[in-house]
Amino acid sequence: MDGNMRQQHMFRREILGKSVSTICGFFLIILTVAIGCFLLAKGMLTFTDFHHSIGEFLFSSAWKPSDTDAGGGQVGAAIFIWGSILTCFLALLIAIPFSLSTAVFMTQISPRLGEKLIRPAVEIFVGIPSVVYGWVGLVVLVPFLQKLFKLPHGQSVLAAAIVLSVMIYPTITSVSADAIRSVNKKYIEGAYGLGSTRWQMIYKVLLPAALPGILTAIVLGLARAFGEALAVSMVIGKMKSFPKSILDPTNSLTAAIASDMGGAMDGGELNAALWTMALLLFIISLLFILIIHLIAARKESLA
Repeated sequence: MDGNMRQQHMFRREILGKSVSTICGFFLIILTVAIGCFLLAKGMLTFTDFHHSIGEFLFSSAWKPSDTDAGGGQVGAAIFIWGSILTCFLALLIAIPFSLSTAVFMTQISPRLGEKLIRPAVEIFVGIPSVVYGWVGLVVLVPFLQKLFKLPHGQSVLAAAIVLSVMIYPTITSVSADAIRSVNKKYIEGAYGLGSTRWQMIYKVLLPAALPGILTAIVLGLARAFGEALAVSMVIGKMKSFPKSILDPTNSLTAAIASDMGGAMDGGELNAALWTMALLLFIISLLFILIIHLIAARKESLA
């Protein structure tokens, strides 16, 4: 009798756990779809209600939207789009060498030191708020760049890229380290068996084998960089102009949304244009997720 009651109790707990997991999973799917539909409805107002073209929004640099529901302004977001692309990819160029070097060191050169000291230190970076990164960049990095390059102001694409590189460094490092650890040990043993040195094994066998996971780490870091607003807006300069070099100030999609959305009239052309920027960022995020899934599928097929 006790055995039957115990089995019934375990069965109920299993059903309950399965039901809760299913409900939470469907809730996340519904929430994601709802956010997408909301952004689509708000973002499309620029094209449906105010009759601007997609080409104007993506490729024009004239940004003078009217803060009224009458419209008639210009909504060219090319400066913001180019600013986001430039700062994010420059941040990747800065962060990738440091991230891969750290991942290799903590997994292959000194695993014990990596697990006890370096990995916890890297994870601390994840918990630092964005405003702290931006504030340190504003009071330390910006004056340093201004003095180093003898600039009239230190706020620039380079300052934003450096701040972003520090912010995406832990993401790329942690995921890359996990990818390197997951490489089959037989590859490493085979490389040593053929007479390879440790460095030959690392850059000819280990890194190519872990490449799909490393690419996933880079895409995740790029997604984090594209979505960052506060820290970037504090150091990028927020100038509505194309930068002639990485030492010039400019603006980005997230910085523009963060600085202008609070004061934009609800239902106005400026408000609609900012929602269109948010929709563009949402689409970019979906593309990043798609790329990650394609990389993961390729990794499984190779395995």
